[in-house]
Amino acid sequence: MSHRPTSAAPHLRRLVELLAAGAPAEELGAVAAEARRAGVDARDLAEVEGATEAALRVRNTLRQHRRRETELTALFDTAGDLAALRDLDAVLRSIVRRARMLLGTDTAYLTLADEEAGDTYMRVTDGSVSELFQNLRLQLGEGLGGLVAQTARPYASPDYRTDGRFLHTGSIDAGVLDEGLVAILGVPLLLGSGSGGQVIGALFAADRTPRTFAPEEVALLCSLADHAAIAIDTARTMADARLALAELAEANAVIREHSAAMQRAAESHDRLTDLVLRGGDVSDVAAAVAGLLKGEVAVHDGAGWPLTSTGEHGGGGTDGREHPAGAEETTAVEGAARVEKAAGAEETAGAEKAAGVETAGAEEAAALVAAAESSRATAHAVFRDGRWVCAVLAGQELLGCLVLYGRPELDDPDRRLFERSSVVTSLLLLLRRSVAETENRVRGDLITDLLTAPDRDPAGLVARGRRLGIDLDRPHFLLVARTGDAARERLADAAVQYLFGCGGVSAVHEGAAVLLLPCDGTGPGTAARAAAGQLGRLAGVPVTVAGAGPAAGPRAIADAHAEGVRCLRAMHVLGRDGGGACAAELGFVGVLLGDDHDVDGFVAATLGPLLEYDAQRGTQLVRTLRAYFGCGGSLTRAKEELHVHVNTVVQRLDRIHALLGPGWNTPEQTLELQLALRLHLLSGG
Repeated sequence: MSHRPTSAAPHLRRLVELLAAGAPAEELGAVAAEARRAGVDARDLAEVEGATEAALRVRNTLRQHRRRETELTALFDTAGDLAALRDLDAVLRSIVRRARMLLGTDTAYLTLADEEAGDTYMRVTDGSVSELFQNLRLQLGEGLGGLVAQTARPYASPDYRTDGRFLHTGSIDAGVLDEGLVAILGVPLLLGSGSGGQVIGALFAADRTPRTFAPEEVALLCSLADHAAIAIDTARTMADARLALAELAEANAVIREHSAAMQRAAESHDRLTDLVLRGGDVSDVAAAVAGLLKGEVAVHDGAGWPLTSTGEHGGGGTDGREHPAGAEETTAVEGAARVEKAAGAEETAGAEKAAGVETAGAEEAAALVAAAESSRATAHAVFRDGRWVCAVLAGQELLGCLVLYGRPELDDPDRRLFERSSVVTSLLLLLRRSVAETENRVRGDLITDLLTAPDRDPAGLVARGRRLGIDLDRPHFLLVARTGDAARERLADAAVQYLFGCGGVSAVHEGAAVLLLPCDGTGPGTAARAAAGQLGRLAGVPVTVAGAGPAAGPRAIADAHAEGVRCLRAMHVLGRDGGGACAAELGFVGVLLGDDHDVDGFVAATLGPLLEYDAQRGTQLVRTLRAYFGCGGSLTRAKEELHVHVNTVVQRLDRIHALLGPGWNTPEQTLELQLALRLHLLSGG
């Protein structure tokens, strides 16, 4: 019996498991040997060996990343210590301790320059056991530390005792010997840069055995030394500030109040900085500024429309703005749909009211943009219409504006705080836009593939969606949004903002914005109307949105997109630009456009009151209406066909009028009714 070679799959899986568990390199290297002993054939064995080499490389990369992460965490922690600097000694001890931990040395220490004595002295040590070493003082040029201070450059000695690059002295060598140090790395503490930089001390890491320090270790110690220099300089500055405040305490009350205000501004700035470092959003900044300035704060985008507000101010326009008609392709369905243009006339009053509110919102937005432009020109906050407005800028780009209500008067410190808040706001807006654009660009590629080639690799599309956080097997609504060509780019940006945080995704496809969002328990028409209002507000122009779905799976989503495009075209022909709807809400046009052709639903929606009345009372209202239309609206001919008195026909038509409403015999409604009657008859009704 021939021996069948063992598969390589278990060994490859073993490699992945070991890699995920963070196993040492020896265990990873042993997998290939195990495969060889298990009798894996030569070709598969080569695959296992190649995978083992790749796994080892990945492990090394992960180790480097973890080390880099640890280093960055230490640097961030050090920066946090500096932001909350109260005790200089505590910060310096923390820096020295982190230097020793990150470089894995036996000891670390920091020396500072003594300007009066003209030498340097030990300020902080960690891991030192020698009192002689802890009390060393070095002249410029003496020992490795003196050389670092004199040249302002880092130096590393793998073996201090035999290194002849610097001046050895008896006292220094005795201290180093007493501590037992061999390998020493020293970097300067510099204030300023270039040739004008001032060396105020040095930071060292040392081992009691020979060691060569890698370039990245030198760079890390230099970064920690920079933090230490900042801490020392900040402490000196704070000491000077405290001295100045003590002298100013003897001044008059106005100066004291001004000093207190400046201190409050500094603390407020720290609070905003800490808020950003903790991942706060624009709304958090607005709330913090409102609390600091005792007013209401709103943040508006570059078009003047509100992004967030802490009070009743900052409300934007409403939905349903007029949409200018665009040139669209006309089809036979569109020609038939034109008879629907008069539908919804009873909502005119409500639409006019909404339009009035929208106009007021647009005027408010325009006024804020004008105030923001004035703020940009003067580089300061401006007071307009009872509120303070400060431009939020990224270079010369107007990202939006910060608006403060309820504070007619702002003193200089509060005004500077308000202006600094706009800088923090601009950083957050840029970050949010960058993240959203990046994520949506990747997800948008998926939407494009879904719409252009849904059957090429359905499983692959579903898998890609899951990797991006989109479960295509779950029901989704698909919205197709369109506006004028001039605002197409704004519509794409508005779609990204609209879907931010809701788990949806958008892409531009064939000149329209396509939005895929999870079903929320409503319907595609409701989702389309909500999107039309919000997108119109964000883009600053009317947006028409057609909804379709729910759809699950690549093919169903592509079909929903096709239905949405047809529905969008019909909405334009019907004069419903600037709103939102789905095919099922377009009457008989929706029956023609929809993929499911819900004839029964159309008949029930159109003739439902008459069918229910006939079923409950045994009347013949549906038959009477069919005869009335069939006889061209002639009562005489209708009563002959029905074999009843003409008064009976009139009474039945009055009942039909009461059940269907006063507009039942308008040309548009008549067409709907006759089509529903014919479909009802064909279905056996």
